[in-house]
Amino acid sequence: MKVQIVQKQCLSFSQQYSRTRWLSASVAFLMSSTTLFAAEEQASSKTNQTEIAKGIVAAFDAIFAGPHASMRAVHGQGVLCEGTFTAGASAKSVSHAVHFQGTAVPVVVRFSNFSSLPARADGDPSGSPRGMAIKFILPDGEDTDIVAHSYNGFPAGTPEDFLGFLKAVGAKDPQVLAAFLETHPAAKNFVDAPKPTPASFATEAFYGVDAFRFINAAGVEQYGRYRIEPVAGQVHLSASDAAKRAPDFLSQDLAEQLKISPAEFRLLLQLPAPGDPIHDGSVAWAENRAIVEVGTITLRTLTSGPEATDQPLFFTPLNLVSGITSSDDPLLAARTRAYRISFERRSKSVAARNQEGGGR
Repeated sequence: MKVQIVQKQCLSFSQQYSRTRWLSASVAFLMSSTTLFAAEEQASSKTNQTEIAKGIVAAFDAIFAGPHASMRAVHGQGVLCEGTFTAGASAKSVSHAVHFQGTAVPVVVRFSNFSSLPARADGDPSGSPRGMAIKFILPDGEDTDIVAHSYNGFPAGTPEDFLGFLKAVGAKDPQVLAAFLETHPAAKNFVDAPKPTPASFATEAFYGVDAFRFINAAGVEQYGRYRIEPVAGQVHLSASDAAKRAPDFLSQDLAEQLKISPAEFRLLLQLPAPGDPIHDGSVAWAENRAIVEVGTITLRTLTSGPEATDQPLFFTPLNLVSGITSSDDPLLAARTRAYRISFERRSKSVAARNQEGGGR
């Protein structure tokens, strides 16, 4: 199924959705795709991560008293925006990916809270790290994603340790988590790190965590990690100020801001120095590493697309295009499998509810 994009007009996501239904809730469409999960299968060919991915989803369910109908296992509360991405002059030197060549392409961006408790307020500390998922809609009918969160790192470097961490977090006995943190420094760093509530989704920075391999037109390869920085600068709230805000103040603020002016983000690529870990997203690279400014994301409106109508929307870090390939980071495959399990479950839940409601 191809998406027909008229680049000069940059048709809104909601228009594209209603005209082509390219983001159909049908799981059959995803399962019949011959390309969407090709990178996932390649990355996980040596190790079967399916059972671990199922365990990850189950562990999130235990933490958030789920599953909750139609919600993601994690980052369940979200808001969708639409806009454009325009690559900068340096982007094509890094990759020959079509959206790195300078022509503006439409994007759909989902901001989210970490929690998947339906009634959890935006100012609750469990909302961090916040999420930012980006879907680039490409002129050839393909799309590609970035999945990022507001913590520079990850609580584990392997799927096994990540599952162990989640089980420890969900354990009734707090000593289980304490014992796990004693022997897993990345998890302890994640738990101990400040995670303040942003004043707005438009004033938060996000990190892609995992490294990818970028190939330019000359065949030169370069590893890098995505960073997304708000043009308006980072602004956070104190815990007391956050607690005083409306339960959904982040989505409210974004809606009001976009009525006045766009929200802009710089898409950056952090490059490693010799010896920096390429395949372990739990270790942040030093701040003095080289940065390439890839381009600008400009968000203009909230969308009336899938999030607003309960049609499942799928983002995965392994939805890649020519010019960008996966690293050997094992969490890329495990996360994608877990996202797919959650997506399939949401899709079935929405389909059943719509059938009960007479096709609503």
